[in-house]
Amino acid sequence: MRRLAALLLSAGLLLTLAGPAAARQPGPNIVQAAIAVNAETGEFDDLIAAVVRAGLVDTLSANRQLTVFAPTDAAFEHLFDVLGVDSVDDIPVPVLTAVLLHHVAPGERFSGDVLASTRIRMLDKSFTRPSLQGGIPTIDGAAIVIPDVDVSNGVIHIIDAVLLP
Repeated sequence: MRRLAALLLSAGLLLTLAGPAAARQPGPNIVQAAIAVNAETGEFDDLIAAVVRAGLVDTLSANRQLTVFAPTDAAFEHLFDVLGVDSVDDIPVPVLTAVLLHHVAPGERFSGDVLASTRIRMLDKSFTRPSLQGGIPTIDGAAIVIPDVDVSNGVIHIIDAVLLP
């Protein structure tokens, strides 16, 4: 997790150093950032497989600003145990799509905006509820382990659990 944090912080620093005028210039989008980090850490194999299987690559790559709460592979492994399945391929596509859209909110919301909200409407039209639990930022009980990964089409927050609608 430390290596993942260091890689994401380095990517964020590079985007920050580019300056405010260049902040929304072409650069890694949500999908490209996840793939790049996964190539280095292997933390997002299941998330990437789920996004591809659900046909959401274009949605998450578009110019529209989004906030993504991205679960790690460990979070997916826990979900697989709960569901009694072995992989993303064992989850029906409509269910997978609904679960993934429950991790994405319209607009760019950095951690301050997330925590200042009592609820956040997600792309599946349901709501999530951010809070502080023991000083740890959470969204529907999932800890936000790495906040504020700035990408060209929004922001990513890494979480330790899969959110269920």
